[in-house]
Amino acid sequence: MSEKKETPERQRERLRQEELKRNRSGSMSDGFNRASSGSLVDLVNSLGSKGTGILIIVIILLFAIRVVRI
Repeated sequence: MSEKKETPERQRERLRQEELKRNRSGSMSDGFNRASSGSLVDLVNSLGSKGTGILIIVIILLFAIRVVRI
């Protein structure tokens, strides 16, 4: 019973990497587009669930402050 369980995050990243390897021309186009604007997926993956939650709360607070000022 020594099966290696893969977390959902690792499975998504592994599948994403496999897709990039299979589709070189599409990934090159994506790379050029991502370089100019950044990738939200990479941001969320690097922050984790707590960091993403904090980022969402900060965005909501900034939006609420701006609405109140107007």
